[in-house]
Amino acid sequence: MAYSNLLDRTRPIPTTQTYADVQPLLKWVYVWMFVGLLTTALVAFITVNTPSLLELRTQPLIVFGSIFLQLGLVIGLSWGIQRVSPGLAAGLYMIYAATMGFSLSLIFLFFDIGEIAIAFGTTSILFGIMSVVGFTTDVDLTRFRNLFFFGLIGLIVASLVNVLLAGGALTFIISIVGVILFMGLTAYDTQNIKRMAASPEIQGDGTMVARLSIFGALMLYLDFINIFLFLLQLMGGGGNE
Repeated sequence: MAYSNLLDRTRPIPTTQTYADVQPLLKWVYVWMFVGLLTTALVAFITVNTPSLLELRTQPLIVFGSIFLQLGLVIGLSWGIQRVSPGLAAGLYMIYAATMGFSLSLIFLFFDIGEIAIAFGTTSILFGIMSVVGFTTDVDLTRFRNLFFFGLIGLIVASLVNVLLAGGALTFIISIVGVILFMGLTAYDTQNIKRMAASPEIQGDGTMVARLSIFGALMLYLDFINIFLFLLQLMGGGGNE
C-alpha cells in the first residue's frame, strides 16, 4: 500500500466524531513516543554516570558516528516503514532513541537538574497544547507544509552560521524560532497522524496500525526533543558550565 494514499490531502480532515476509528493508532503513537522518550532519558542518565561511556561520548569519531547513525535510522524508518516488519521498525526506533540519549547525555554536565526539569515540563505543556490544536482544528495545516520545510532549512543554515560566529544574539533568535517552528510541526504532524488513522486502508489492519504507530511516534518524538533542546538553549548553558 502506498503511504501517499494514507496522507491524501484531498480527503477531509477527520472530525471528532471519527475518534472511534482513529483511537487505536493514536493510542499506540503516544505509547511508543513515551517509551522512546523514557529510553532516551535513561540512556542519557546512565551515560553521564558511567565514566567509560562518558569518555566514549567525548571521542570525535564516536560523536560523528552517532550522528550519522541517527540520520540513517530516521531516513530508513521514514522511507522503509511500509516494507519492514513492525518488530524491526520498533527495534530501529528504540535504537534511535537510545543513541539520542547517548548523544544528549552531556546536557547533565551543562545544565542543573532543575533547569532540565523546567525545560522538560515546559516542553510537555507546549507539546500537549499543540497536539490538541492539531487534533481539533478544522484548518488544513498541510497548506503550511512549504513554510515548515523552508523554515527547517533556514534554521539549519542559521545554526551552522551560529557555530562559526560562536553564539551571541543569534543563538537567542535561533532558539525562539526553533521553539515556534517545532510547535507548529507538532500540530502539523498530529493532524497528519489523525488523517492516517482515519484512512479506510488501515481499518482492521493490525500490521499497518503497528507500523504507522512507530512512524507517528518518531515524528512526534523528534518534535518534542527539538522543542526541549531549543528551550534548554534559551536558558543559556546552565549553571554548571
